[in-house]
Amino acid sequence: MTVPRPSSFVERGGREAAGALFRENFMPSPREVLELIERIRCISSEEERRQLLASLGAVERPTVLSFINAHGVNLCAVSEPALAAFRASDVLLRDGIALQAAMPSLGIQPGFNMNGTDFIPLLLRTLPARRVAIYGTEQPWLDGARARLEGCTPHSFIDLQHGFHPKEHYLEQARQNRPDIILLAMGMPRQEEMAIELKRSLDHPVLIINGGAIIDFLAGRFTRAPALVQKAGLEWAFRLAQEPRRLFSRYCIGAFGFARNVMLMRRAATSRLSSTPASAPMHKEL
Repeated sequence: MTVPRPSSFVERGGREAAGALFRENFMPSPREVLELIERIRCISSEEERRQLLASLGAVERPTVLSFINAHGVNLCAVSEPALAAFRASDVLLRDGIALQAAMPSLGIQPGFNMNGTDFIPLLLRTLPARRVAIYGTEQPWLDGARARLEGCTPHSFIDLQHGFHPKEHYLEQARQNRPDIILLAMGMPRQEEMAIELKRSLDHPVLIINGGAIIDFLAGRFTRAPALVQKAGLEWAFRLAQEPRRLFSRYCIGAFGFARNVMLMRRAATSRLSSTPASAPMHKEL
């Protein structure tokens, strides 16, 4: 049997200590991720949906609308910048069946599935005429999405920029054009981080929407699952069949990571509950 050199124990201990220090200083805790999930706005009725639409149409400052799904949770669990970006959202909505299944185990009502692929077109159809900028994806999908949106919404699409410019480029475009709505289609977490920069930099009322693949869907680059597949909660499987190479890791391997993160958040919720001091018993005055 080979006896490890004494220095190997030191090296191993150093690596383990460095790893622990990295996790402590750079990786969010399960409680922090849980607190983000608790900020999701639960929409449980059509009246609440109408109120949300009305409030998003009347913003008085730079306002960020984001959607979080299982992939977003996984990103937030390992990246402080991703978590900070989602935390900066003014309105956070639930997207997808995975969170719908997980949230009750965390003591949180899931409400409606407010995925951006359905809600963003509804929002754009509902709002009165606005000046809209789209930053993300690439041509010809940008022009295709604009043509479709011009046919079903009252808005003017004043600025289209592909999603591969440096951040400063989008900031300069937004400062110069002052759109009423900015639709970001860059994917997680780049779009959420871009939304923070826009929110900090702009000084006029603007709704900043983190839209993911919405432009690609509107332009026909990707096909939505049939209604029955969506209703069964299997749209992820339909998407996986369309883009197996890109989405296998997110949907298949990511499912195990999401399950682990939910377990850690449940422990954090239980620990938080047990550490809350019990209320003193109330005694009736005689």
